[in-house]
Amino acid sequence: MKAVKFKNRNWDVAGILQFPKDFDETKKYPAIVCAHPISSCKEQTAGNIYGKALAEAGFITLAFDASNQGESGGEVRFLEDPATRVEDFRCAADFLTTLDYVDEEKIGVLGVCGGGGYAVNAAMTERRFKAVVTVVGANYGRLLREGDFTADAAIRTLEGIARQRTAQARGAEPAITVYRPNSQEDRIAAEINDVDIIEAVDYYQTPRGQHPNSPNHLRVDSLDKAMAFDAFHLADLLLTQPLHIVIGDKVGAFGSYRDGFELFNKSASKQKSIQVVQGASHYDLYDGEEATKRALEEIVPFFNKYLA
Repeated sequence: MKAVKFKNRNWDVAGILQFPKDFDETKKYPAIVCAHPISSCKEQTAGNIYGKALAEAGFITLAFDASNQGESGGEVRFLEDPATRVEDFRCAADFLTTLDYVDEEKIGVLGVCGGGGYAVNAAMTERRFKAVVTVVGANYGRLLREGDFTADAAIRTLEGIARQRTAQARGAEPAITVYRPNSQEDRIAAEINDVDIIEAVDYYQTPRGQHPNSPNHLRVDSLDKAMAFDAFHLADLLLTQPLHIVIGDKVGAFGSYRDGFELFNKSASKQKSIQVVQGASHYDLYDGEEATKRALEEIVPFFNKYLA
């Protein structure tokens, strides 16, 4: 394992390279960019589950913190900007092509949750990615537009952001919100009982997955940037690389189950597959021993087929 930095515009993006057993820097290896979920960081599922397992399977893997988040640079902090997130992937590919031990013709990408949506969007125009995997990939823009599942949720959110930006332009401090409740007690008080939210709190806010680089902070005025974003827009035209989609059949509010089928049906990929892990929830596929094992039983052969 090696800590690395690469550039996105004029700031550093922080990453972790992981190497196969008996790595020999005089040889060339296939490589996989591993993208973390929204609100997450490189040390969580993207790096310590999928990045680690794929390195053990013979690939070089690169997990990185999104710009403006974690150990990566970029101002302002706690920003969730789809355009910048997608550019991070291109910069990761740039970085890998500078490494003598990476085969630049054999670079793949894997994204978890919102990172899966971003991975798909990046792969449409980043042709150095030769194979794409999503694990409970979610379309962040779609999720935001649904909001509280009322017809005018998106418009009400945008009106609120407009008022917040006006206040900030006049000197107010930026508003910081949370992605999820900070505790199960807060969740219960808010009367939220969906399985994805329950398990999000359990994963991120307890020792199970908690990490200081994932502080549960989100700038409110970044939501407008994602509201009009569709991770799968033009997938029917531009997403032609081999594609493997992993979802669980325990359906929650984040919508990764239906997003998985939408992506599968929409993509232009001629070599595509969808894997439904029975009995698995969204967060089981973050770090659940049995669920991730079953996912990797198909992910590793997929990457071996198209990269190795």
